[in-house]
Amino acid sequence: MPVKNSYTFALSPDQQEKLLNLLGRGNFRPVDVPHTRMAVLGDNVNISLYKSGKCVVQGKGATDWVTFHLEPEVLGEARLGYEDVHDPAAAQPHMGVDESGKGDFFGPLVIAAAYVNAEIVDTFRALNVRDSKTITSDKVAEDMADKIAEVLGRRFAIVTIGPAAYNRMYGTMKNVNAMLAWGHARAIEDLLGVVPDCPRALSDQFGPTHRIERALMEKGKRITLDQRPKAESDPAVAAASVLARAGFLRAMRDLGNKFGVKLPKGASAQTQQAAVELIAKHGPEVLLETCKGHFRTADEVLAKAGHSRVEVPNLPASNPTPYIRRKSSRPS
Repeated sequence: MPVKNSYTFALSPDQQEKLLNLLGRGNFRPVDVPHTRMAVLGDNVNISLYKSGKCVVQGKGATDWVTFHLEPEVLGEARLGYEDVHDPAAAQPHMGVDESGKGDFFGPLVIAAAYVNAEIVDTFRALNVRDSKTITSDKVAEDMADKIAEVLGRRFAIVTIGPAAYNRMYGTMKNVNAMLAWGHARAIEDLLGVVPDCPRALSDQFGPTHRIERALMEKGKRITLDQRPKAESDPAVAAASVLARAGFLRAMRDLGNKFGVKLPKGASAQTQQAAVELIAKHGPEVLLETCKGHFRTADEVLAKAGHSRVEVPNLPASNPTPYIRRKSSRPS
């Protein structure tokens, strides 16, 4: 099994100040890393504290530095080697479910489910499998997804709801959380076809569990469903998040190649510019096949391109807040 040489920690404001003090008095050489409060090079270790509060420790000496410095002087607790003490259920057989593309104007909604047991969890920890939101490089996310798939074999499932299907479903359901529940249920059912004895499924909290329960079919009726905020700390959910993100990124590339326009992620001004270019090339109906039509962005780009929603009759009605989540769940 490979030795892990990269660790990521989310630090509180107080812990960040302790880390800055520690790095300031240590034998480190400052380096320039974008979006960091401080980044340094030490003896076989690189340490970066990002403005978000994320601390990344990398290098051959990462494990020793975390064990002998970060844990006692900053975290105030021993974590390495104690993952199963802090969260004993994480290494027990279960599946994690997560999605990607929910807040992106272009592209599909992708839901993935991944199965783990104690052996798989150990391998994922050695590979530093983590929540895809902490991975800033698309290539790194896709490479990690390939490694996860190799470890899991057939023990994962991916459900992709392309823009055309997404717009039809939203036109009927008129609720993103209902669509998420349907996608989670399908991913769970598909994975249960491979690991029928899996006792539990865990996902991030996006709504009441009864929505998923109602969408489950016969195989899924016997599984225990859990939802919790920040579920991506669980190794199965983290793996599912990476698989879902890689599926979304690849689908976006395919979609862009099909229509001859590079499609940006998110819903920024750059996204609107690409949408206007798409409409100029293919007409307003192209939004049905490329975007999530209930986003207010659809109205804005149609207006910029000199068209109206009336010209795209099957585009679902605009929703000014298309991906509201409960306060207990992560921001979109």
